[in-house]
Amino acid sequence: MKKNNIVLVGFMGTGKSTVGKKLSSKLGWGFVDTDDWIEKREHLSIPEIFSTKGEVYFRKVEAEVIQEVMASEHQVIATGGGAVLSLHNRSRMLSQGTVIQLKADADTIIKRVEKDTHRPLLQGNIKDKVYEIMEKRKYAYEFADIILDTSAGSVDHLVEQIYARIYIK
Repeated sequence: MKKNNIVLVGFMGTGKSTVGKKLSSKLGWGFVDTDDWIEKREHLSIPEIFSTKGEVYFRKVEAEVIQEVMASEHQVIATGGGAVLSLHNRSRMLSQGTVIQLKADADTIIKRVEKDTHRPLLQGNIKDKVYEIMEKRKYAYEFADIILDTSAGSVDHLVEQIYARIYIK
């Protein structure tokens, strides 16, 4: 492994938090979900931040949190789906972590997020929104060191794949 953190990036619903928690347990490392960190710091939920302060404010706080989190080591970090939209965030992730993109096909993502009311960017027709945002971000995650598809297979299998890719070279 080239650096002392593992950073999980990817579209919403690809399993960053779920895989991240299991992977951190396997490694004996800490787990950080940047969205959770933002909510604790701001004393507001992500939807509340979006509705009261706007997406621009949220992205500013997100960048600050990523900078804070990346200063530590031996963590598995699950980032919000849009964190990669900032070049500064991507550079920081790459310089201080092994970046792993988790991806899934649109139908899988829709099934995973359709009942989740905690996602402010999916207000309205969820299917249309997922396709629209996926199209806008189709190249945003390609900077990752490793890319894994989470559409099929168990979380345990994905964790083993990541572990093998990182430690068996």
